[in-house]
Formats: sequence, structure tokens, C-alpha cells
Amino acid sequence: MPAPIPAPLTLFSVVIPARDEEASLPSAIQEIHQALSAEGIPHEIVVVDDGSKDRTWSVLQELSRTYPTLVPVQNPGPHGFGRAVIFGFDHSRGDAVVIMMADSSDAPSDAVKYWRLLNEGYDCAFGSRFIKGGQVIDYPRVKLLVNRLANFLVRIGFNIPLNDTTNAFKAYRRTVIDGCRPFLAPHFNLTVEIPLKAIVRGYSWTVIPITWRNRKHGEAKLKIKEMGSRYFFICAYVWLEKYFSRGDYRRN
Repeated sequence: MPAPIPAPLTLFSVVIPARDEEASLPSAIQEIHQALSAEGIPHEIVVVDDGSKDRTWSVLQELSRTYPTLVPVQNPGPHGFGRAVIFGFDHSRGDAVVIMMADSSDAPSDAVKYWRLLNEGYDCAFGSRFIKGGQVIDYPRVKLLVNRLANFLVRIGFNIPLNDTTNAFKAYRRTVIDGCRPFLAPHFNLTVEIPLKAIVRGYSWTVIPITWRNRKHGEAKLKIKEMGSRYFFICAYVWLEKYFSRGDYRRN
């Protein structure tokens, strides 16, 4: 007997961590709102100001008068990419969540595809920039090489076909987010903690090709030399769960 398809989702929460993104946010919010509204997707755009020193908060206040689905929140600290995303989870109301970047690197049209996949019954919708149909535009060469090596090691270590685990742009049913708590990663290593935990704990998932475009404004927040040991720690932690927890944390 096939597993029952879950009830249709009612609200898509777009969670966006933002630190010093005053120049990027206006176009990013416009594009996301336009794409989701055009498809009739009930949504909220939860942007977390993570200790910005520029006009990010003021810009969000101004944008909220134009876009009624925008929900600006401020993370009082401690700060960090992972902490900001978790803060966004805690202040969102949707029964489905997608993490997107404030710099417009993620295509809103792909978020629409994620929503449809989750409504088909998948627990997680992942994207890959490195499968047929995927695309990267203006990716810094050094970061690209490090990315491919890191994802190769993750794929081999966990024996999974996913080849773009480190990309933050993924969507989840709320049950997955709650089922993967507590989260340990305070920084960009959260981008691997969530999908790896979801896979190890037995949630269903699928992968589609997606497009990534380098930012037009500001500076990238990810610093490779600062994150290596943090990525390793999270991967090792979830790897130990996969092979030694005897299924204690798998979904019921």
C-alpha cells in the first residue's frame, strides 16, 4: 500500500539571512515576491537582519510598505549565518520553508519548483548547480574548486548521490526542520547540517537542477579559510549519527 500523500501546504516561508545587504535587498525582495505571487503561492518573506552596520534595517522597513508579505526581523545576537537562519525559522509561520540568499544568487523560479515538489509529497526539495540543466554564472574559480572537492568528500563519506550539499538554497517541510533540531551549526556549516540530518533521519527528498548567479553588490560573507574545520565538525557529527546511533534519531 503506497504511503499517503500529506495534506496540501498552506504557507511558504522564505527565510533570508541578511548582513549589510542594503544594496541587494530591494531587487531580491521584488523578484521573490513577484515570482511567488505570479504563481499564486501563499508566502511570507522573513528577512533576518543579522547585526548589519549599514542601512539594511531601514531598507527593510521601507520595503515592507511596498510588499505586504515581507516580514523583517532583527536577530539581537549572537550573530552568524546559521544563527540568523535558525532565528528566521523560529519567527516564520509556514508549513514549508525555503532558505534563500539576500544577494539574488538564487533564482525565485527555482523556489517555485521547490514548492511544487513539496506539495507532491516530498519532505525536502534540493537543488544542484552541477547536474544536467544546472548552471553557475560568474562563480569565483577558487571557490568553485573548493566547492567541488568538499561536495565530493561529503558524497563519498555519506554514500549519497547528492552532489551539491553545501548549497544553502533548499526547501523543507516544517516537520523536517522540527525533526532535525537542535541545530549545532552557528555559521555557514548549517547549510550541510540540515540536509545531511534530513537524509540520515529518513526524510524523503528529491533533486532538481538550479541556477546560481554571483552577487552584483557587496561582498560575499563566506570565508573559506574560516569554515573548513567547522564544516568538518558538522559532517563528522552527522556521520557518527548515521553509522553509530542505531537509528535513534530517525523519523517515526
